[in-house]
Amino acid sequence: MGFKSGFVTIVGRPNTGKSTLLNLLTGEKIAIMSDKPQTTRHAIRTIVGNSQYQAVFIDTPGMHKPKNKLGSFMMDTAVAALVDVDAVIWIVEAMDSKPGPGDLHILELLKKAARPVILLINKIDRVPKEVLLPIIQNYSNLYEFVAIIPVSALRQETKSLVMHEVELLLPEGEPYFPEDTLTDQPEKVIVQEMIREKLLHLLSDEVPHGTGVEVFSYKKNPLTNILEIDANIFCEKDSHKGIIIGKGGAMLKKIGSLARTDIEKMVDCKVYLQLWVKVREDWRDNDLVLNELGYKS
Repeated sequence: MGFKSGFVTIVGRPNTGKSTLLNLLTGEKIAIMSDKPQTTRHAIRTIVGNSQYQAVFIDTPGMHKPKNKLGSFMMDTAVAALVDVDAVIWIVEAMDSKPGPGDLHILELLKKAARPVILLINKIDRVPKEVLLPIIQNYSNLYEFVAIIPVSALRQETKSLVMHEVELLLPEGEPYFPEDTLTDQPEKVIVQEMIREKLLHLLSDEVPHGTGVEVFSYKKNPLTNILEIDANIFCEKDSHKGIIIGKGGAMLKKIGSLARTDIEKMVDCKVYLQLWVKVREDWRDNDLVLNELGYKS
């Protein structure tokens, strides 16, 4: 048997643990995480492999009913990631005894895509063991999965369980990326997401969902060896701008400080980060702003 390589899409409803699983499989923080739904907005590709195989995982936005053009972009991104892949990992939550309307919608999309599907029942650490067998049976009656695995995406042993099943589904072929490649995302895009993650963690209610981040300057100063980053934070209301900045600029400073710490770990050098907050009313329905922020069809 020769080398194996292929593409694997990760899908599920919002907040089921897709990005948590992706980071576990790669061993690095590539996808941002939050307890708020619809954290992921782009399809994020990461590469996991060894001397026998290379698997390119595609983390997708949580599948939901769109309320604006940004939501439609996210759904289009998730559905498109089901095409021309070698396998799909569908993540559901152990707290749900049976599939809800959102899960049934995803199931119909999986049937149309006709790809091999691994079902992960995630967050088993939150439920008694005796509830798992009925859940497995409920899903088994709906679709012929190549494997059903109860897991916790927070536990290290989950990686070997998932990768064993993934490797079985990969076709023979040459690697798609060089051996040391971790993701196809440019550093600038990852930085934007790191800043947005801090907005999700530190802000409440609708404010973080109405924010977008644009890094408009990204350069290393050759004299100081400091990476200088300038970024805009877009929000939809003047009241939201005040919340993001905070009293005396305290909240914006906290956002910048936490983001800078994560960025410095990634780039392994000193970072100078400047943030500006700008109001763009209804930007989630504005094609021009969506394109500026990289949300392109």
